Amino acid sequence: MLAFVFCLTSLLAVAQKHPIERTWYNAEKTSKIKIYKAVDGKYYGKIVWLKVPNDPNGKPRTDKENPDENRQQKPLMDLLILTGFALTNDNNVLEGGKVYDPNNGKTYCGKLTLKGNVIDLRGFLCSMTFLGRTSQWTLAE
Repeated sequence: MLAFVFCLTSLLAVAQKHPIERTWYNAEKTSKIKIYKAVDGKYYGKIVWLKVPNDPNGKPRTDKENPDENRQQKPLMDLLILTGFALTNDNNVLEGGKVYDPNNGKTYCGKLTLKGNVIDLRGFLCSMTFLGRTSQWTLAE
């Protein structure tokens, strides 16, 4: 009986996952980002695959563009690039989070809009939402 209850609980936990909690290609298909819900109830995304994981010397690529010199040696693999996104009243829109771009070391405010197997990721200057750009991420699983 205990095994049945455990299986049922596990199935319910899986069934309650939001459809955004998957692995996605970035727009250029140079990395995969796993989006997950953390214990704080917000959504985060980390790099879990890189098309080019190593630099020309064969060492893992690092966050060399980060303005914080202490973080420039941190590997790109497992780097958090989406932080603190929350669902809105529209179950397909997440807002209030930050987007980190390891290509330029800058952090932006963001909005994620789920459209089936595509996410529209809007990154913008936090004080001016009209200054930004949108890229499309596609499902990688």
